[in-house]
Amino acid sequence: MKQIFLLLGLSLFAVQSFACDKCGNYNNDDFQIKKVSVKHSPEIGASIWEITVKGTAGKTTPTPVGQLNGAPVLGYVFPTSLKPTDVGFGDTEGIVALALTSHPDFDDTPLWDENSDRNFANDGIVWHPHWVILTEDKRVEGGLAVKQFDPKDTTVVLPPTNPGMPMYMDSPGFQVITKGNTIRVVVPDYRINNKTDFSFDGVAAFMQVNTGGDGGHGGGDKPMLGVYKVYSVASGNLSLPYKVK
Repeated sequence: MKQIFLLLGLSLFAVQSFACDKCGNYNNDDFQIKKVSVKHSPEIGASIWEITVKGTAGKTTPTPVGQLNGAPVLGYVFPTSLKPTDVGFGDTEGIVALALTSHPDFDDTPLWDENSDRNFANDGIVWHPHWVILTEDKRVEGGLAVKQFDPKDTTVVLPPTNPGMPMYMDSPGFQVITKGNTIRVVVPDYRINNKTDFSFDGVAAFMQVNTGGDGGHGGGDKPMLGVYKVYSVASGNLSLPYKVK
């Protein structure tokens, strides 16, 4: 596990200095992390995860491209030391991360109506959470991607709230709140195997969907959802130094 975190840290440092014009369009104070925290509340049996930024949290959202291929995704991400089995996945290698995302070109939360308009398929732009498994992927400039699998592989275990994509991704439907310079999400204890002693960090990043062909960062083989730019890292070195309070 330590080796995986080291690879993740090296990859993030590499992408921070990579020139990416499209990614740079969103490189502003809204993604400059000042503080990250996870606070456990026994009274409500849940933990409150928060990222505080220099600007206004959640104010900047992606500009739509009008299709799934090449669709931009912005995220406030909590890499953690949790195990995949703690959040409903099968036993697999990779980094468990809780990503708060916005992406106007598609909706990957079919069970949830985040904008309360009774249409469950039109609210991808509303900030919402995903559990993802991140792995090293040298096909993208960021060196990281959401782990994929063969759709025919019947041994893969996903949470029942997954969006139906061939990736280790879940759409858990947790409440996300943006207020001022803070974005926060409330995670019930039983949804993380009642773990309250894990380590974590905070990352603000630009990601992109690729379903084949030129997705905006050149053609060729690319992951379905890769990291192309990291705007800030709470710890500065992705050492996951923070603990649940």
